[in-house]
Amino acid sequence: MGQETLHVKLLKHTLDPEEVIAMAARLCYANANIDELEEKVQAKDQTKFILGLLEVGHLSTIEHASFTFGVEGVSRSLLAQITRHRLASFSVQSQRYVGAYTEEEGKTFGYVVPKSIEALGQDAVREYENQMKTIQRWYNGWIEKFGGSREGANEDARFVLPNGATTKFIVTMNIRELLHFFSLRCCNRAQWEIRELATEMLRLCKEVAPVLFQGAGPACVTGPCAEGKRSCGKAAEMRKKFLEL
Repeated sequence: MGQETLHVKLLKHTLDPEEVIAMAARLCYANANIDELEEKVQAKDQTKFILGLLEVGHLSTIEHASFTFGVEGVSRSLLAQITRHRLASFSVQSQRYVGAYTEEEGKTFGYVVPKSIEALGQDAVREYENQMKTIQRWYNGWIEKFGGSREGANEDARFVLPNGATTKFIVTMNIRELLHFFSLRCCNRAQWEIRELATEMLRLCKEVAPVLFQGAGPACVTGPCAEGKRSCGKAAEMRKKFLEL
């Protein structure tokens, strides 16, 4: 497998998410029945109304719509970060049932090469790749000692695998959690790998629901930088980037 790169796919999302949210919000203030609400929402553009909801912070209504993504080519280090977002649902490929065992010389488990290593040049990348090959040999050695690749062997041999080993997962978030996720992880001060993931997820969300996500991104897109004295100092550049995403 060797080096892998990020791949994100929007698998499913709530059908007509902006319509669903508009209905949920109007229900709070209307005396109409469900059928009447649906007709009124479908008959009129809801952009202004939805933007108003976001502006006043009536965010419980946007929890009615969710997006599901397939993610691969990311590190276990990223997995440790994204699973801190506890209002998301995750299904992750198991290193216990799907081992990293290989008997082919020079073949290794999948891994991510950090940007900082790539920036040092090809010699540094080759050094890193050789370290991954060494770890693969360690892993294979433990598999052999444990009796061959199987569930019982994989579960303990995997302890020698690095944070850079790749994983894949499916994640579902509602829109309120997505906006929170983007505000933290699209920021320049977020770790580079999860920042790339968050930015690509936001791009995919904007294709489906541009009104709901038009102000999404790091906090500096719509207000002051949340990092205070730790600000990257590029608020104008970031605002332009995400408003045009």
